[in-house]
Amino acid sequence: MNKLWIAVMLLFLLLAAVAVYKVMPLLNPEVARVAPLDPACDLRAGPCSSDLPGGGRVTFAISPAEIPVVKPLTLDVKVEGIPADSVEIDFQGVDMNMGFNRPRLSRLSQGHFSGPGMIPVCVRDAMEWEARVLVASDDGLIAAPYRFITVKPGVELPTR
Repeated sequence: MNKLWIAVMLLFLLLAAVAVYKVMPLLNPEVARVAPLDPACDLRAGPCSSDLPGGGRVTFAISPAEIPVVKPLTLDVKVEGIPADSVEIDFQGVDMNMGFNRPRLSRLSQGHFSGPGMIPVCVRDAMEWEARVLVASDDGLIAAPYRFITVKPGVELPTR
């Protein structure tokens, strides 16, 4: 009976290892090019643009401008100078793991993508996020990071 339990446990561990191996590229995709983070970008003031190394430009906007938590958002991306096959936005907490949140945008026209998204609520009054725009192209995956802060309703936005 002990040998059967050991065999079952080994089979379970093997299946778990295969599952982790298969999911890792989804959670941490290999990126071919990354735009530098622009600390002057303020998505609350309007769209932000990033120039890509090797050419090309990504422009990202979120509306409504106050970027509320647990409310529908409209995400808008324009890509110039590179042929974009698809676009996803990977939302990550800067200093807190907030789980997997990566909406895929719909193509509106050549180089223009848009779609819905939502930021989850956090236990903190204010939370810093990084939205990584992930552009799938013939050159591989291209990433452009943008940072912003969300606040709970009734809380003042912290000054930088």
